Amino acid sequence: MLSNHEYGKENIFVNLKGKVAIVTGGSGGLGKCICNSLAKQGVTLAILYNNHYQDAKILSDELNSKGYNSATYQCDVTNPDQVSRTVEKVIKDFNQIDILVNDAAYNIWIPFHDLNALTYEQWHKIININLTGPMLFIKAVSGPMKSQGSGRIINIASVAGMAPVGSSIAYGVSKAGLIQLTKGMAVALAPDNILVNCVAPGYLEGTRMSDNLAEEYKEQARTGAVLKKAADKNDIAEQVVTFCKTDTTTGQTLVIDGGRLFH
Repeated sequence: MLSNHEYGKENIFVNLKGKVAIVTGGSGGLGKCICNSLAKQGVTLAILYNNHYQDAKILSDELNSKGYNSATYQCDVTNPDQVSRTVEKVIKDFNQIDILVNDAAYNIWIPFHDLNALTYEQWHKIININLTGPMLFIKAVSGPMKSQGSGRIINIASVAGMAPVGSSIAYGVSKAGLIQLTKGMAVALAPDNILVNCVAPGYLEGTRMSDNLAEEYKEQARTGAVLKKAADKNDIAEQVVTFCKTDTTTGQTLVIDGGRLFH
């Protein structure tokens, strides 16, 4: 029995013009690239930030000055009430939500061997922002997307979720959980033509996250890749666009790391 998502139904996401996207962490280094790439496709952007209002405002003003459409929203992704209210505000402002990009994240350098430094407080903060936050947002947008009959959700994970590398054990666990969340939500939302995919970047330069990494890790990440360079933010942003346009890919995680992790 066919559901809302009928065989042969036209892919309405081939052209993204007029779609509305929420981008959590939209004011960060990678988030800005994602917002710019989506804006060039004609997507209206809800740029979410928690503490970096000025960065979000500058980005939104730049996009709007170029003729694109965007607005900023403050939201703590770990707060269920704030998440729900933010989704409601976006719908009130733009009448729909077609795309969710879960890019908000937190890391701190904690060497794997230093378990004393891996405190409960740090563990809780990392898991809450990197895993619970995306879960809350997926649940919050799933209702409106179901009502619309379609949606696209893209999670930004990390190669740290696929191998014991990265800034900390907690960070790797949070990103591994996000990859599994992608698969589970893909199954849950497939009957409603809501596709859920994931991008797993390697080491990225020019982001707030990279500021928290040890220099020796950064150098190892660069030289350890077969292309001898870090992952590129624009490559990742363009893959987000590709996942928005797909009609037959869901539950997948694509690694972009310069050729370091092969799986």
